[in-house]
Amino acid sequence: MRLGFYSWLTIACLATAAVIVTLVSFERPPITAIQRGFRGTAMELVYNPRTVAVNAYLHGVPEAPEQADADGPKAKDVYENVQVLGNLSVGQFGRLMQSITEWVSPEIDGPTEPGAPERGCNYCHNPENMAEDSVYTKVVARRMMQMTKHINEHWTSHVGQAGVTCYTCHRGNPVPLNVWSQTPTPDPSRGRGFTADPASQNLASPVVGMSSLPYDIFGPYFEGASDIRVNGTTPLPEGNRHSIKQTEWTYGLMMHFSQALNVNCTHCHNSRAFADWSQSSPQRLNAWHGIRMVRDVNTAFIDPLKPVFPANRLGPMGDPLKVNCTTCHQGAYKPLNGARMLAEHPELNLISATPPPPESARR
Repeated sequence: MRLGFYSWLTIACLATAAVIVTLVSFERPPITAIQRGFRGTAMELVYNPRTVAVNAYLHGVPEAPEQADADGPKAKDVYENVQVLGNLSVGQFGRLMQSITEWVSPEIDGPTEPGAPERGCNYCHNPENMAEDSVYTKVVARRMMQMTKHINEHWTSHVGQAGVTCYTCHRGNPVPLNVWSQTPTPDPSRGRGFTADPASQNLASPVVGMSSLPYDIFGPYFEGASDIRVNGTTPLPEGNRHSIKQTEWTYGLMMHFSQALNVNCTHCHNSRAFADWSQSSPQRLNAWHGIRMVRDVNTAFIDPLKPVFPANRLGPMGDPLKVNCTTCHQGAYKPLNGARMLAEHPELNLISATPPPPESARR
């Protein structure tokens, strides 16, 4: 039987569609897999070396200045209004200021945005009187240094010995590139009538991998303490009263983890028993601590700074810009690919001590 023109056209269209689906659905080899869980369970970290190479610039670490002598006069005895770095020597103090300038607000060639604050030391300081606190960024920076010390002292369960520095989040930007604030409700981009309130979902949002899952996931988990484990472990609910919306929130949070760390579900979970901790990888416990660390940072350090921030540094609902997993990880399962910058900047461990997080933050 001979095929007519339209039959051949149909076959050609189907073949073209199949090629397109193949090209956009699968990655060209080589693909590398690293075992993260028990052998034989396919708990692997799968990544493409080409993608890793393209994104390598995100995880480069600036060269540390030459170490400073810890002996000599203390910063608190030489400079005025040194509240959290007073125990550093003058040399250590200057070295840390040099590093923070490079990490947060390095001077750049060419003009800056109209109305943008100056770069370099003047981003935080009044050059006429370096000691005063008239520039709000100095007040914020002081609290952020305490936050850094707090994380390195009380959250080693998540950051380990690598620790964090200002650069972990800022990467040379005055405001970290990956932050969040409360989502306006109702969404002003929606229409009227029954479409006016999408219940913060049913829109393709990059927050949840362009899916229709709820995109207001950060507030419930990174400020509040909403339940994440909502799936039942028995055929019938037996007291599990979690709603479908709570389940979708959990899926949205998992999508955020996957994108932030560039991993798949089996980085933490055994897919045959998602709820079983005994069959999960060690990374699941690390993530458990990470959720609580982020919540502690947002509620104890960032939210209380709301009165300090100007309006242009607040979100549409008037709350400060807060952190999530992407703020530090930026597509790497270990921030900065595991670089131990804290070891090169011991001054950050000499910041005035901060109280441990409340017991509620560790539940």
